[in-house]
Amino acid sequence: MKNAYDGAKIWFLTGSQDLYGPDVLDQVAQQSQQVAGLLDESEEIPVPIVWKPVLKERDSIRRAFLDANSDDSCVGVIAWMHTFSPAKMWILGLDELHKPLLQLHTQANIALPWSTIDMDFMNLNQAAHGDREFGYIVSRLDVPRAIVVGHASQQPVRHKVGVWARAAVGWHDLHQLRVCRFGDNMRNVAVTEGDKTEVEHKLGVSTNTWPINELAEAIAAVDEKRIDPLIDEYIERYEVAPELLPGAPRHESLRYGARQELAMRDFLEAGDFGAFTTNFEDLGALRQLPGLAVQRLTADGYGFGAEGDWKTAILVRLAKVMGQGLPGGASLMEDYTYELTPGKEKILGAHMLEVCPSLTTSTPRLEIHPLGIGAREDPVRLVFSADKGPAVVVALSDMRDRLRLTANVVSVVGPDEPLPKLPVASAVWSPEPDLATSATCWLTAGAAHHTVMSTGAGLEHFEALADIARIELAVIDASTTAREFAQTLRTNAVYHKLADGVR
Repeated sequence: MKNAYDGAKIWFLTGSQDLYGPDVLDQVAQQSQQVAGLLDESEEIPVPIVWKPVLKERDSIRRAFLDANSDDSCVGVIAWMHTFSPAKMWILGLDELHKPLLQLHTQANIALPWSTIDMDFMNLNQAAHGDREFGYIVSRLDVPRAIVVGHASQQPVRHKVGVWARAAVGWHDLHQLRVCRFGDNMRNVAVTEGDKTEVEHKLGVSTNTWPINELAEAIAAVDEKRIDPLIDEYIERYEVAPELLPGAPRHESLRYGARQELAMRDFLEAGDFGAFTTNFEDLGALRQLPGLAVQRLTADGYGFGAEGDWKTAILVRLAKVMGQGLPGGASLMEDYTYELTPGKEKILGAHMLEVCPSLTTSTPRLEIHPLGIGAREDPVRLVFSADKGPAVVVALSDMRDRLRLTANVVSVVGPDEPLPKLPVASAVWSPEPDLATSATCWLTAGAAHHTVMSTGAGLEHFEALADIARIELAVIDASTTAREFAQTLRTNAVYHKLADGVR
């Protein structure tokens, strides 16, 4: 699968005008290259920042934005008005722009040279003036953009630009993303349904279905010679249950799990898919519901949704792209059951088989257990508990007239006691601000029972993505109250109905 960051670039555009003369414009170009260089050298910004020549009139500005649109490697544009760039020059270009935009409100110097400031200095260093002009026209045209204020050498600025850059790469990846649904949705479940056509329009994701028996045929056709090296890898990387080892009574079940992984990986790579779904009610000729195969594929960056939940598959892939290179991971998650002892309230989340091992730094156990549903052989799977630490759980819901992201900030705290009889990977978390408020707000929002749990990409990344995509984001965090949250949803409903009608 292609790395979403390979070849990705962010263009750095600087605004000025011919009024200042060639000497000043030479300084503008030199200083804007320095600012772009400060961003480019930051390890917090995961893609190169590419400086472009200073823009001084409307035709070249329009051409720059058209070129950004047509360059598949350009995932976003940073704009800075170094001096004073009259904003009417930017109207045609901003009307054309289809890439994410960040307005960097900065200047070349940090400290003012108070004793030597003259009008030459003021004319050159008036980004405080020019960026306000630019901000007006961007707001008037209702162009979505992030705003970052401060010097490009400062860590908070670099962090915010880095967060936006990750969201921009995520947005770019969504527009390349193809989701393979192996079979259909779980019967009679509402939240896994949705308008795939509208999601492709809003997010750029193509979602289609392939018969499960095409996958079953691919599994049966796997060359036996490919299985042994993969078994060796399992034994090296995991604590493998003795009954699954070569020569043991249930080793054939592990070999079938390896066949599933090899066939699914081949199928997804051949179709250029970045995410996929399965469904225990639609298994065709499969002998096992895929568990180990799904876990290992998602650990490698694929998105996944269970029971045909293609919207969650999109979310998992998005979280993995935005969080790439950051500590932590992302996985399909499902709220299963609660601890309701006063003062100890928390949520135990898991799924049948498919929680991604990127949520742990421990060594998972490779085990086999009965599944109880699906009417197939016992499936192999990795068992572990998610690492403790901060996380966010996010759901994507089709609200008929719009898409809604619901995000809850949580802390993974681990179980109060060992879970020796739980035969699946799991996570235990405390939601902000508390379980009762969190659950009340989650239910009020109509948020899904399938989520992505992300310990890499955080709330700020999903906020940046929602701003780029212009979709609703309902946040549940430490400051949330149920009453204010419900009122926010009502306000959001009015806003999005009006905004979508205007657009």
